Formats: sequence, C-alpha cells, structure tokens
Amino acid sequence: MDEITGLRERKKAATRLALHESALRLAAEQGPDGVTVEAIADAANVSRRTFSNYFSSKEEALFYGDTVRLRRLLQLVHERPDGEPPWTALSRAAEQFTRESSDDRDHSWLTRRRQLRGHPGLAAHQVAAYTAIERELAADLAHRLTGTAVALRSRLLTATFLAALRVAIQHWIDHPGQDLLEIVRTALAEVAPPSAAAGDPPA
Repeated sequence: MDEITGLRERKKAATRLALHESALRLAAEQGPDGVTVEAIADAANVSRRTFSNYFSSKEEALFYGDTVRLRRLLQLVHERPDGEPPWTALSRAAEQFTRESSDDRDHSWLTRRRQLRGHPGLAAHQVAAYTAIERELAADLAHRLTGTAVALRSRLLTATFLAALRVAIQHWIDHPGQDLLEIVRTALAEVAPPSAAAGDPPA
C-alpha cells in the first residue's frame, strides 16, 4: 500500500511540475497575458479539469516554483537549533538555501523567470506568494524572541530578511557573473539589526 501511495504522490508531483514548466515556457514565449489555462493544460498533455485539480489560476501555476523555493527556505529556518538567535538562524538558513540553489544546474527556470520579471500583471501574485510565506516565517521566528512586542518584531525581522534576500537574488539575476552567496551575505549584513553585530542575543 505504501508503494502504491508513493507512486501516486510522485505522479502528482510530476504533473504539477509539468504544468508549472509549461506555464513558464508559454509565458516566456507569448507573454503572460497571452497564455490561457487551456493552453497550459494542452502543453502538459492533461485536461482543463486536471489543471484545476492542481492550480486555481495560471498565475498560481507560474509562481509554483517560487512557492516551492520559499517553502524550502521556511523549512531550513525551522530546522535551525532552538537556541540560535533570530538573525543568525535566518542568515544561516539563507546561506544553506543559496548553496542549494547554486548547486541546481538546470537554469531553464531562472532564464524564464528572468523574462517575466517586472511584468505588471504578475507583480501582485509575486507579492502574495511572499506574503503567505512571510506570515508563516514570522510565526516561527516569534518563538526565538523574548521581551515585548514579539509579534511586531518578528514580522519586522521577517519582512526585512525576505526583502533583502529577494533584492539579492534579483541583483544576481541582473548580474549573473557574480557569486550569489556573496551577494546574499552582503545584502543580509547591510540590513542586519544592531543586535546581530553584538552576537544577536535575544531581546
């Protein structure tokens, strides 16, 4: 039974990835506005109904890769030692996340995402993807904080961290010859809270 369940889940994951990659390819070729759900389903050799089982819209299909990567980052932060200071946990998770991203030799996703960068019709969906992860990450980070206004401070730290990481990645996309890990380290150091310079003790 476990083997059957595992096979079913792998097939689902493969279908979801095929839909995402088809959406990216068509959007890069035709522009996001010219892509339809039907065209994405056809390109992935599935029905319109099957598409709806995986994604609620073409925009969700387009940003599936972003969501997967953001959730991996969330997992890495969650796995950091409980006693680790907040900014240290975020920074070290970001470095591991960056190393994993750099080890990915398939740059087709990056190339197509670069072509969609800045499209006005997709900006809101990209913000929504980051916002959903931001809430979860802030809740996880709150457990590492003490003192007053924990909820506010965790949201501020999370928003600052994700903004710095997003800018670093966009800078690297614009300057692909540079080292992504060094860019990420520089960006995080620039926006690190004052407590980080003193070892980032819990407030």
